[in-house]
Amino acid sequence: MKKLALHWKIMIGMILGVLFGLLMTSFPQGKELVKDWIEPFGTIFVKMLKLIAVPLILASLIKGISDLRNISKFKSMGIRTIAIYMVTTTLAIGVGLGLVNTFKPGEGISQETVLQLKETYSSDVGIQKKITEAVKQKEASPLQFLVDMVPDNAINAMGNNKLMLQVIFFAMLMGISLILIGEKRAEPLKKFFDSLNEVVLKMVDLIMLTAPYAVFALLATVIVTADDPVILVKLLHYAAVVVMGLLIMIIFYMLAIAFIVKKNPFWVMRQLAPAQLLAFSTSSSAAALPVTMERVEEHIGVDGEVASFVLPIGATINMDGTSLYQAVAAVFILQVLWPEGLYFQNQLTIVLTALLASIGAAAVPGAGMVMLVIVLDSIGFPSDLLPIGLALIFAVDRPLDMMRTTINVTSDATVSMLVAKSFNKLSKPHSKEWDDHYDAVK
Repeated sequence: MKKLALHWKIMIGMILGVLFGLLMTSFPQGKELVKDWIEPFGTIFVKMLKLIAVPLILASLIKGISDLRNISKFKSMGIRTIAIYMVTTTLAIGVGLGLVNTFKPGEGISQETVLQLKETYSSDVGIQKKITEAVKQKEASPLQFLVDMVPDNAINAMGNNKLMLQVIFFAMLMGISLILIGEKRAEPLKKFFDSLNEVVLKMVDLIMLTAPYAVFALLATVIVTADDPVILVKLLHYAAVVVMGLLIMIIFYMLAIAFIVKKNPFWVMRQLAPAQLLAFSTSSSAAALPVTMERVEEHIGVDGEVASFVLPIGATINMDGTSLYQAVAAVFILQVLWPEGLYFQNQLTIVLTALLASIGAAAVPGAGMVMLVIVLDSIGFPSDLLPIGLALIFAVDRPLDMMRTTINVTSDATVSMLVAKSFNKLSKPHSKEWDDHYDAVK
């Protein structure tokens, strides 16, 4: 196994995890066995990735911004990054709306299935929790997302992965301040963050040694906790439309890599595969962020100052896969429960709301459904039908969440390459292994 590439090891772990999970579902105590003795290893792995996310963002972003040496370059990079993110997200929403209006998956759902889903899920604790979270976000002021970006306590922000935007704000402020005090005075602190960045990247290498075993645990857990397969089959048409849209976005990224970045897209996807597979396994772009940064910088060749700036921001505001899913899910729910709401103005509102809702959305499992509630509410969807609407898609949300998170990560990486190319910051890869200096210290 030592000579086998990491992404193949992870893929083998995923396949074995799925097979093991399926095997355990045939035993009465199989689910409990997986939850008690297998799931903890996947949980530990995700916690380790989240453990290093904040130190990595802090160190790499401060180092990256201070290395720019002038604020005008930082300003132009920021504008270009956000502009490209807005374009890709709008495109994703447009693809989703185009597909769902073309194939009309909601017309294939019978009232019997709607009633079955209503009885099974509409009073589900998870659905009610997401509605409550969405109501809180909806009642906030229009500029609340700007208020939420600014921490009143930097240490507190670093202690909570949900406050990633606050960490990014603090890191950007410190990076700009380092530029302004001059290179000589900034040098000691820059050396510290440079060293910290190298240490955290080495921690990524060490943690990734356990990735094949961790994804085995994560996928086995997903399988044994999956919902009723009969319901999943009935929602297959809807799920297929979402997957088709996600595949179209992958093709778009590959074309952008081939014609704009001028790199072999298949080679790029192979280098990015470990991050994509982790995003799929964890359903969390925040958990995959350290690995995404390591793969993009060391294995694809994006300059550190670009990767450290573009990727953390992307993990927070760029949600192509999630936005596409929201467009499909919202129209699908309208087709089934509220067909009179299917007019052009509402669909335009879906585009705008999904685009704005993606900014600052939590990069954690299930955040897409919270955003979906906000999107549905923006078009006046009847509140009494909202739990039923979420129940319609809840059964297949987890597997689709895994897929759309993979697209989110792929989009972030693609945009980092586009930005790097535009600044001539794309160079030869310089991959590092966990044991590069092991001989010197063993």
